[in-house]
Amino acid sequence: MPSRSSARLAALTVAAVCSAASAVVLTSPAHADSVRIHDVQGTTRISPFAGQKVTDVPGVVTATRTYGSSRGFWIQDPTPDDNPATSEGVFVFTSSAPKVAVGDSVTVTGTVSEYVPGGASSGNQSVTEITKPTITTVSTGNAVPAPVAIDEDSVPDTYAPQGDTAAAGSINGLTLDPSAYALDYYESLEGMNVQVEDTRVVTATDPYSELWVTVKPWEHRNRRGGTVYGSYASQNTGRLQIQSLGATADFPKANVGDTLEGATTGPLDFNQFGGYTLVASKLGTLESGGLERETTQKQSSRELAVATYNVENLDPSDATFDKHAAAIVNNLQSPDIVSLEEIQDNNGAKDDGTVDASQTVNKLIDAIVAAGGPKYDWRSINPVNDQDGGEPGGNIRQVFLFNPERVSFVDRAGGDSTTAVGVTKVNGKAQLTASPGRIDPANAAWNSSRKPLAGEFVFRGKTVFVIANHLNSKGGDQGLTAQYQPPVRSSEIQRHAQATEVNAFVKDILSVQKNANVIALGDMNDFEFSETAKILEGDGELWSAIKSLPKSERYTYDYQGNQQVLDQILVSPAIRRGCDFEYDSVHINSEFNDQISDHDPQVLRFRP
Repeated sequence: MPSRSSARLAALTVAAVCSAASAVVLTSPAHADSVRIHDVQGTTRISPFAGQKVTDVPGVVTATRTYGSSRGFWIQDPTPDDNPATSEGVFVFTSSAPKVAVGDSVTVTGTVSEYVPGGASSGNQSVTEITKPTITTVSTGNAVPAPVAIDEDSVPDTYAPQGDTAAAGSINGLTLDPSAYALDYYESLEGMNVQVEDTRVVTATDPYSELWVTVKPWEHRNRRGGTVYGSYASQNTGRLQIQSLGATADFPKANVGDTLEGATTGPLDFNQFGGYTLVASKLGTLESGGLERETTQKQSSRELAVATYNVENLDPSDATFDKHAAAIVNNLQSPDIVSLEEIQDNNGAKDDGTVDASQTVNKLIDAIVAAGGPKYDWRSINPVNDQDGGEPGGNIRQVFLFNPERVSFVDRAGGDSTTAVGVTKVNGKAQLTASPGRIDPANAAWNSSRKPLAGEFVFRGKTVFVIANHLNSKGGDQGLTAQYQPPVRSSEIQRHAQATEVNAFVKDILSVQKNANVIALGDMNDFEFSETAKILEGDGELWSAIKSLPKSERYTYDYQGNQQVLDQILVSPAIRRGCDFEYDSVHINSEFNDQISDHDPQVLRFRP
């Protein structure tokens, strides 16, 4: 079943095979006789035979992969050793459609390779493979070794060992301890026939026909069926990615809270996009959990409703305007102010110098009116072409929508793409020098990233300062299944610098007017417990209001089986101390296979 993971994995596998393994330093190839699969796999993540030729390795074919460039088959030794650290399965890379069938007893002669999905720079673990194979079929129609049951009793509660400091934090050279660490347990089953049964879906089916389940039903479960990611030490060890060796069209369209009833069986693989993956020869039957999209409460006449919503690269060619409009009107109950992230310019990804986004925004506003919502007005600042990151040519930016029947925008000239907005004191109160304006756009913290948009609003005679953000993404960070433990989060360096700038600007406002109503909101691309959030909050200048929710409700995004916070609304002391605000993470996207954005919107209601 061709997918994002398999297609990219395939192309890289070919390169890795042609240039030898990227994870090890190879010596002169050595001939090894009487080697079995558990010898090839060894007791660490790196085969003791990496780069060497092995001869007549016996096994029974458990599954074949006939699509894409990553073609080959898995074999498993029906006569295992007694060491739980050594896997009895291995992938044989053939490059073309394999000529073996499930149940064939074969011997394989070839070169052992340690392939790193995504390349060595990704920090990923490697997959042990036999490449350039010569295959001899000994017999056919043999029984496939019984699958190993992966369940809540077999998977350890501790996620990974601490990396070896002498190896830059890598766990590759450490002897596997599958009874102590989840990653060691999964690695000890690499290439083997495994099975999960009656598993709950914790990340919905994505466009690449992949989903995630948990084998630990009560591990940080929330009321909607997901698994919440609550800290860097809470990795949720029961998560497992599911793909299929069957046709894409037959893959279940699952939502969070659904169940794969019965057995899902197949070899355990490792790929670039999520790590350990059960590539199913047999899929369980999808049973719906009946999950429905949420609707927030309507604000009262005296309450100001402020929302943030990442609309995922919206441009005029998209077919999602009506759905986004319906979500804003019906699920978000027409907030008074909406900070939109990822609004693209008028021709989307076409990179021709266009930066204006009026067509994109007005098309959404018109769709909102058609859906029964208010006629929003809007403010934004066009970025300098190709300077704010995101999809090349798209020129994503933040946009304020506001309902002029409920709230007014204070227009103050001087704001443009390169001029820094400041704060002045007028009649004892804080004012922005430009509204809208961008926070210190020339600062290196914003290189190839979105600059915050600051605006001054008035609601029932009270001024509210709103700062719309879209901080540096997590792209480039090592995955949770990386060979380096703990994984390196390199994207934090720029995001911390950005958070420092936003906090400093809020300080400027509060130093002039300590009781000012300030809201900093948007796609912060980091968790509520992260250092980014702590820097934004500073010494109490801001507070992430999602922390007013129970821990099980704190999520705006669902990634690799972990429901987590990326979108936040932070408030100044005047709003927090009022104790009359309400916060809602409105789950309309992240848990569903037919999502129109990968983010859930957030809504804050309060009385200024």
